[in-house]
Amino acid sequence: MRPTDDPLVQATSAQVQDLGAGRLALMDEAGIDMQVLSHHPGLEQLEAGEQIPMVRDTNDYLKEMIARHPTRYAGLASLCTAAPDEAAKELERMMQLGFKGGIINGHSRGRYLDDKFFWPILEAAEHLDAPIYLHPTQPPKAVLDTYYSGFSPLISMLFSMACCGWHIETGIHVARMILGGVFDQFPNLKIVIGHMGEGVTFWMQRMDWNARPEKTKLKQPISAYLRQNVYYTFSGFNFLPNFMLLVSQVGIEDRIMFSTDHPWGSMLEARTFLDSLPICYADRERIAHGNAERLFKM
Repeated sequence: MRPTDDPLVQATSAQVQDLGAGRLALMDEAGIDMQVLSHHPGLEQLEAGEQIPMVRDTNDYLKEMIARHPTRYAGLASLCTAAPDEAAKELERMMQLGFKGGIINGHSRGRYLDDKFFWPILEAAEHLDAPIYLHPTQPPKAVLDTYYSGFSPLISMLFSMACCGWHIETGIHVARMILGGVFDQFPNLKIVIGHMGEGVTFWMQRMDWNARPEKTKLKQPISAYLRQNVYYTFSGFNFLPNFMLLVSQVGIEDRIMFSTDHPWGSMLEARTFLDSLPICYADRERIAHGNAERLFKM
C-alpha cells in the first residue's frame, strides 16, 4: 500500500470527527471513560521510503482525533521500523506532543526486535520511558507456507491470524527479545502485549527449566523479564481460564490492564467480562484503569 492509497491518511477533518464520535458512542454504552488508540495492521512491511511519510501522516491523523476529544482519547505512535533512527526521532516527537508510547506490529519483513538493527528504537523508548505495544502480525511467508497452508483460503487466514498464528508469533517475538539480551541491554524498557499474554506465560516455567541463565548467559531467568519488563492486556481474550493463568504467573498488582480490542472485539462484551471477574474491588480498579494510568502516566 502506498501512502496516497491509505484511507486512514486520506481522511478529512469531518471524517476524523465522525469516526471519533462513533467510537465515543460505543465507549459510553460500555461505560468506558478513556481509550489509548493505535494503528493496525501497521506499516512494518513497507520500504523505508514509503514508511517514513506514512508513519508521520498516520500519527498526525491520530493527534487530530485526540485533540478533538482530549479527555477521552490518548495515543500510541506508529513507528517506521525500516529506518530505526527516524523511528526514534518520531517517537520523541510524538511523546513531546503528549502520546503515551509507541506501537510496533510484529516483525519487519522477518526481522525481530532482538536484531540490533532495531535497537535505536528500543534505546529511545527506554530513554523516553515510552512503553512499546507489540501487536501481532502474520508470521513471515516461509512460516505461513509451512504451518498454515493446505486449507481453504478462509481457514488458512483464520488459522494464521486471530485463531492461533498471531499469538504464537508474538509470544515467539517476546521470547526472542529476552533470549537476544534486549532487556539486559535496556533494563528499563517496557513492552506491552495483548491477548492475555499471547501464550507466553504458559511456557514460563518450562523456559526457565530448559534455558537456565548458565546456558543463556542472561542476567536473570526468562520468567524474571516477563514479570519485570512486560505488561499484559485483555485484547478480546474475554476467557476466565486465560485470565486466571495470567494472574497466577505475573500477579495482579501492576501487570494486567483492561482493553477491548475494538474494532475487532466488542467494547460491551469486554466490559461485561471485566465486571464478572471473581476478584476484589481494589484489584478490579487496578486492572480497569490504575495499572494503565501508572504505566502510561495518565
